Amino acid sequence: MNHELTALYFMWKRELIRFTRSKSRVVGSLAMPFFFMAILGTSMNGIGSLPAGDGNYLEFIMPGILAMVLLFGSVFTGVIVIMDRQFGFLKETLVAPVSRTCIVLGKSLGGATTAVLQGLMMMGLAVALGASVDLAGLPVVIALMALISMAFVALGVAIGSVLEDMHGFQLIMNFLVMPMFFLSGALFPLSSAPEIVRMVSYIDPLTYAVEAMRFFLVGHSTMPIEISLGVLVLFFAATTTISTYLFNRIES
Repeated sequence: MNHELTALYFMWKRELIRFTRSKSRVVGSLAMPFFFMAILGTSMNGIGSLPAGDGNYLEFIMPGILAMVLLFGSVFTGVIVIMDRQFGFLKETLVAPVSRTCIVLGKSLGGATTAVLQGLMMMGLAVALGASVDLAGLPVVIALMALISMAFVALGVAIGSVLEDMHGFQLIMNFLVMPMFFLSGALFPLSSAPEIVRMVSYIDPLTYAVEAMRFFLVGHSTMPIEISLGVLVLFFAATTTISTYLFNRIES
């Protein structure tokens, strides 16, 4: 048991060290979300089609931009799995006398921690741009961000476990992650979207992440918070199970 906990700790620590040493990764992960926040959020404050209670447009898109940061930062863990496989570190990890489930959990916790840190940095930038954040609810928001991040980190690990090159992962990013973001209602109210877009959005797990973030940050969402949290928990359970299964199939 002690070996398992030690391995989990060092896998978590390794992800944090990799994150803190990669300044370009931090800047790159925040550049595009900041662009959306600064340009769209401040220039479209006069938009009149927002649901009641969502405030100005900056505060409306802030939860969606935070979910975007969590999504991109979390799924990026899949790239790390591929890099570890190419440079031989993964093989050394797999022959260690610990369960592969422990390795997956360590990577998930590490990836989720770095994603939450990126989310908190983006939240600080949003406040600097003029968005208001209730600090009393910050612990709940951080817990929600951790749940969202771990679910999408597990998705990234699952994808990285079946791919062996970066090019394939980039295709996944273009054809899976970006549509998930744009269909989640992060940048526009789903109530004003065409019916076909709303139907597709309801099968997008990021939609429920955005709605949950919006509920706790803005105090209003278009769907009950119980449904959003329930879907996120189920999504986390599903992606963790799948990622563990696929990671266990990697040949050492």
